[in-house]
Amino acid sequence: MTYHPKSEFMNVMMQRGFLADCTDYQGLDEALSKGVVPAYIGYDATAKSLHVGHLMNIMVLRWLQKCGHKPITLMGGGTTKVGDPSFRADERPLLDDAAIADNIAGMQKVFAQYLTYGDGPKDAIMLNNAEWLDGLNYLSFLRDIGRHFSVNRMLSFESVKSRLDREQSLSFLEFNYMILQAYDFLELNRRYGCLLQMGGSDQWGNIVNGIDLTRRVLDQEIYGMTTPLLTTSDGRKMGKSQGGAIWLNGDMLSPYEFWQFWRNTTDADTGKFLKLFTELPVEECERLGALEGSEINAAKIILANEVTTLLHGAEAAQAAEATAREVFEKGGVGDDLPTLTLTGDELGGGMSIVQLIVKSGLAKSGKEAKRLIAENGARLNDEPLTDAGLMVDASQLATPIKLSAGKKRHALVQLG
Repeated sequence: MTYHPKSEFMNVMMQRGFLADCTDYQGLDEALSKGVVPAYIGYDATAKSLHVGHLMNIMVLRWLQKCGHKPITLMGGGTTKVGDPSFRADERPLLDDAAIADNIAGMQKVFAQYLTYGDGPKDAIMLNNAEWLDGLNYLSFLRDIGRHFSVNRMLSFESVKSRLDREQSLSFLEFNYMILQAYDFLELNRRYGCLLQMGGSDQWGNIVNGIDLTRRVLDQEIYGMTTPLLTTSDGRKMGKSQGGAIWLNGDMLSPYEFWQFWRNTTDADTGKFLKLFTELPVEECERLGALEGSEINAAKIILANEVTTLLHGAEAAQAAEATAREVFEKGGVGDDLPTLTLTGDELGGGMSIVQLIVKSGLAKSGKEAKRLIAENGARLNDEPLTDAGLMVDASQLATPIKLSAGKKRHALVQLG
């Protein structure tokens, strides 16, 4: 695509690699050049925290605000009760109102780190689609909104087709999801003048539905933009690690572990991730990403520090870097490692090293911990751990002990 945008936001999106597709490049660019554009991304409240897989779109909202526009974070308090079937092999578990409210409160903490919320024209706002979905009258909704949807067309969308092709059940409840998401865009346009919906490229069909519906019902010109689905250079989905999801809430994943995730980026991804997840100038991202050999490690530390500073603050990033140096360069313990604190009651007469490895989060199960020990992947205070039957009692925890799984994952165990 050879389109050269006039607006700062579109320029940033294209230069930094955020743009996968847009329903009308020129029309959106014109709107962005003329004045403040309210734009939204929707988030279903299916967990207490967002994870690294959400971070690209959070950065999109941050850049939108930095370029003088108004971000809307739409929480799916209503749609979470239905479940998005997009590219899922099975139906999502359904949550009650209390669990949804709890999850939204947890996610809100992360957005507050990246966006400025308030009442000003460019301040971000957080909305909940339960505001308009909970009170819908089913018959009125079918008559006024449902009539605009072609079932033939809905069946042709990739997210639905993939389920049907695999002969996996798609409930009527889930089939309704795309109608509700389209209706969100209409209501956001009607209530808040929202002109743009953004999301991952798997949301393209849902976004186009919302644009069509809003044109038909309100005769309004609105736009859609998608970001690429991010995979690492070795083809894995971004944000998945051996230890599970990389959560953005500090109480679910320590700032040190978050920092370490970025420090462990592969060489090939470093430049791309600097452009997407930091605010360093594009030229600097490209210079750092082109470094080779041991020099690329310096670029990865810059990446880890910049990303951690945005989420957890500069102090947390500095502490994480200091701990990493302490742990890896000097073989020390480091006081910012993930820490498991046991009470005397919990420890009792002693606890097996296998249980400690599981409790400290270095393995998901006793079986995995035993395999780690058998394959010489576990260390106790930097010494190889070979005895899966080892018991640890209070006397051995007079000073904290350091457990390691491989070279890069560590935890402290101490008595509280």
